Amino acid sequence: MSFQNQLNQLKNKAEEFNKKHKILPFGQNTPQQNAPQQSYGPPSQQNYPGLPGQSPQYYPGQQQPPPQPNYSTRPGGAPPPIPSHSRPGDVATRSPWPQVYWRANFSPSVPVGHEFEQKQGHGDPWGWGNNELENYTSAPSNSFYTGDEKLVLRAVSQPQHPDPECRYTSARLVTRRTLGRSDGCLTGWLTLPSAEGIWPAFWMLPREPFVWPHEGEIDIAETWNGDNQNHSCLHWGFYTPEDAAKHLVRQTHIPDMAYRPVRFDFAWRCGGTGTRGDGKSAGGGKLMWYIDGRPVMKNLMPAGTRPIEDWCILLNVAMGGNVCQGKKPHPGAYDMAVHCLQLSDAPEGGWGKFDGDWQHCPDGAIM
Repeated sequence: MSFQNQLNQLKNKAEEFNKKHKILPFGQNTPQQNAPQQSYGPPSQQNYPGLPGQSPQYYPGQQQPPPQPNYSTRPGGAPPPIPSHSRPGDVATRSPWPQVYWRANFSPSVPVGHEFEQKQGHGDPWGWGNNELENYTSAPSNSFYTGDEKLVLRAVSQPQHPDPECRYTSARLVTRRTLGRSDGCLTGWLTLPSAEGIWPAFWMLPREPFVWPHEGEIDIAETWNGDNQNHSCLHWGFYTPEDAAKHLVRQTHIPDMAYRPVRFDFAWRCGGTGTRGDGKSAGGGKLMWYIDGRPVMKNLMPAGTRPIEDWCILLNVAMGGNVCQGKKPHPGAYDMAVHCLQLSDAPEGGWGKFDGDWQHCPDGAIM
């Protein structure tokens, strides 16, 4: 049996589980080697201070601290620093158009669970639908705020740990709020881990409970196995030949994604498109993905998906599994640093710029 047939069987089983229990069994796309891509070179070098002094907790009975971040793509093996002076200012101060209507509070005095639901467990029975290795926890060793108000999701690989629950731990966070508006822009400044067996993601799903894949999935930032390829995606179908056109992607090469905050924007303009009698979207709203201010993909909202106002934001770092082609991360800790996460009533430059970008931005390509 081919790998693709095995994968499709797993995902069909996961969909049955989803329908039975009304939960999300899986959600992100399988790797595609031939998707169209763009390439961005690194910006000018910046000098950043080191990682703020918040480290993972020790495990019971452990004499040594957990392994520190292992960024295999960085010369010399040193971890990329979390910038302290790059926190974005209010969009409203740089542009007369957009107004920020929500910004996540990353103050260390506030629990991570205040802004986010912290998913837990292995996503049984199929490892979040992809045979992933990680055990998601709410522990401060896997998600925490730094002293300079950044959110860190830390995946820790300790394959020799005597407790199987502690061998691969990570964080999966879902915002407690939805987008809440029919027109707007989601912006996140992220530094992404890039290493073999590691799969960070910044994406969106409808508010639970929902039916995957029919109500939709939007991937804003995801990469795997240290290839520094970002995947901007839209999904609303099964992984079958009949639904092939319901999986759209654009790849963008970001060679320095592990060393600086990359700006990701997702703008939507769905006001006036309406809903069907069953409460689902009538379709036709405009969606556009940006990286560092450049439009990289556009598409119309498919009919039958959940209205965009009722979608939530997700952040997670997965480990191993089908998407990583069975590769496991080396022992170490792998950090996704979120420098800022906010919602605005328009993309930077306003809707006039959005309309101009729409004219030359490429459509999503079938995976």
